[in-house]
Amino acid sequence: MTTSRVSYLGDLRTKCTHVKSGTEIITDAPVDNNGKGSTFSPTDLAATSYASCMLTIIGIFCNNHEIDFKHGEAEITKVMGSGPRRISKLIIHLNFEGNGWDHKTQLKIKNAGENCPVAITLKDNVEVELTYMF
Repeated sequence: MTTSRVSYLGDLRTKCTHVKSGTEIITDAPVDNNGKGSTFSPTDLAATSYASCMLTIIGIFCNNHEIDFKHGEAEITKVMGSGPRRISKLIIHLNFEGNGWDHKTQLKIKNAGENCPVAITLKDNVEVELTYMF
Protein backbone atom coordinates (compact mmCIF):
# COMPACT_ATOMS: atom_id res chain seq x y z
CA MET A 1 0.00 0.00 0.00
CA THR A 2 1.18 3.50 -0.80
CA THR A 3 2.49 5.40 2.24
CA SER A 4 2.31 8.95 0.95
CA ARG A 5 1.87 11.14 -2.10
CA VAL A 6 3.81 14.29 -2.89
CA SER A 7 2.58 16.99 -5.25
CA TYR A 8 4.65 19.90 -6.55
CA LEU A 9 2.76 23.14 -5.87
CA GLY A 10 5.13 25.43 -7.72
CA ASP A 11 7.46 28.06 -6.30
CA LEU A 12 9.65 25.33 -4.69
CA ARG A 13 6.80 24.03 -2.47
CA THR A 14 5.34 20.54 -2.17
CA LYS A 15 2.27 19.07 -0.52
CA CYS A 16 2.94 15.73 1.16
CA THR A 17 -0.15 13.67 1.97
CA HIS A 18 -0.19 10.66 4.30
CA VAL A 19 -2.49 8.28 2.41
CA LYS A 20 -4.03 6.43 5.35
CA SER A 21 -4.93 9.51 7.43
CA GLY A 22 -5.10 12.27 4.85
CA THR A 23 -2.77 14.42 6.97
CA GLU A 24 -0.89 16.97 4.89
CA ILE A 25 2.48 18.66 5.29
CA ILE A 26 3.61 21.54 3.10
CA THR A 27 7.34 21.87 2.45
CA ASP A 28 9.29 24.85 1.19
CA ALA A 29 12.86 25.12 0.00
CA PRO A 30 15.10 26.74 2.63
CA VAL A 31 16.28 30.33 2.22
CA ASP A 32 19.86 29.16 1.62
CA ASN A 33 18.65 27.10 -1.34
CA ASN A 34 16.45 29.58 -3.22
CA GLY A 35 13.30 29.11 -1.13
CA LYS A 36 11.27 31.22 1.23
CA GLY A 37 11.91 29.06 4.30
CA SER A 38 8.27 29.50 5.30
CA THR A 39 7.86 25.94 6.59
CA PHE A 40 9.82 22.70 6.96
CA SER A 41 12.14 21.93 4.07
CA PRO A 42 12.52 18.30 2.98
CA THR A 43 15.88 18.12 4.79
CA ASP A 44 14.30 19.69 7.90
CA LEU A 45 11.77 16.83 7.85
CA ALA A 46 14.58 14.26 7.56
CA ALA A 47 16.40 15.81 10.52
CA THR A 48 13.24 16.08 12.57
CA SER A 49 12.27 12.51 11.70
CA TYR A 50 15.45 11.26 13.34
CA ALA A 51 14.48 12.64 16.77
CA SER A 52 10.80 11.81 16.30
CA CYS A 53 11.72 8.20 15.55
CA MET A 54 13.98 8.04 18.61
CA LEU A 55 11.22 9.31 20.90
CA THR A 56 8.66 6.95 19.33
CA ILE A 57 10.90 3.88 19.75
CA ILE A 58 11.70 4.93 23.33
CA GLY A 59 7.95 5.19 23.95
CA ILE A 60 7.41 1.69 22.56
CA PHE A 61 10.30 0.36 24.64
CA CYS A 62 8.88 1.95 27.80
CA ASN A 63 5.39 0.59 27.09
CA ASN A 64 6.77 -2.91 26.52
CA HIS A 65 8.82 -2.81 29.73
CA GLU A 66 6.30 -0.99 31.93
CA ILE A 67 8.62 2.01 32.34
CA ASP A 68 6.92 5.32 33.11
CA PHE A 69 7.65 7.82 30.31
CA LYS A 70 6.23 11.23 31.23
CA HIS A 71 8.57 13.62 29.45
CA GLY A 72 10.68 13.57 26.34
CA GLU A 73 11.74 16.46 24.15
CA ALA A 74 14.36 16.92 21.46
CA GLU A 75 16.01 19.95 19.90
CA ILE A 76 17.58 19.33 16.50
CA THR A 77 20.20 21.35 14.65
CA LYS A 78 20.73 20.36 11.04
CA VAL A 79 24.10 21.13 9.43
CA MET A 80 24.22 21.13 5.65
CA GLY A 81 27.29 20.14 3.68
CA SER A 82 28.27 20.81 0.09
CA GLY A 83 29.73 18.87 -2.81
CA PRO A 84 27.05 17.45 -3.04
CA ARG A 85 24.56 19.44 -0.96
CA ARG A 86 23.36 17.12 1.80
CA ILE A 87 22.73 16.81 5.51
CA SER A 88 26.24 16.38 6.89
CA LYS A 89 25.53 16.49 10.61
CA LEU A 90 22.68 16.40 13.11
CA ILE A 91 23.06 17.75 16.61
CA ILE A 92 20.27 16.39 18.79
CA HIS A 93 19.74 17.37 22.41
CA LEU A 94 17.32 15.05 24.21
CA ASN A 95 15.69 16.00 27.49
CA PHE A 96 14.14 13.29 29.66
CA GLU A 97 14.15 15.19 32.93
CA GLY A 98 11.40 14.25 35.34
CA ASN A 99 11.07 10.59 34.39
CA GLY A 100 13.06 9.43 37.42
CA TRP A 101 14.92 6.72 35.54
CA ASP A 102 17.88 5.07 37.27
CA HIS A 103 21.22 4.76 35.47
CA LYS A 104 20.52 1.24 34.21
CA THR A 105 17.20 2.34 32.71
CA GLN A 106 18.83 5.42 31.16
CA LEU A 107 21.31 3.17 29.32
CA LYS A 108 18.46 1.00 28.01
CA ILE A 109 16.57 4.11 26.88
CA LYS A 110 19.62 5.43 25.04
CA ASN A 111 20.15 2.07 23.33
CA ALA A 112 16.52 1.84 22.24
CA GLY A 113 16.51 5.36 20.78
CA GLU A 114 19.90 5.09 19.10
CA ASN A 115 18.75 1.96 17.30
CA CYS A 116 15.51 3.38 15.89
CA PRO A 117 14.85 2.74 12.18
CA VAL A 118 15.78 6.26 11.05
CA ALA A 119 19.05 6.16 13.02
CA ILE A 120 19.94 2.78 11.51
CA THR A 121 19.08 4.05 8.02
CA LEU A 122 21.23 7.19 8.26
CA LYS A 123 24.10 5.90 10.41
CA ASP A 124 26.67 5.54 7.63
CA ASN A 125 25.76 8.79 5.87
CA VAL A 126 25.20 11.48 8.50
CA GLU A 127 27.30 12.40 11.53
CA VAL A 128 25.08 12.51 14.62
CA GLU A 129 25.95 14.18 17.91
CA LEU A 130 23.58 13.20 20.73
CA THR A 131 23.40 14.74 24.19
CA TYR A 132 21.05 13.63 26.96
CA MET A 133 19.58 15.24 30.05
CA PHE A 134 18.01 12.88 32.57
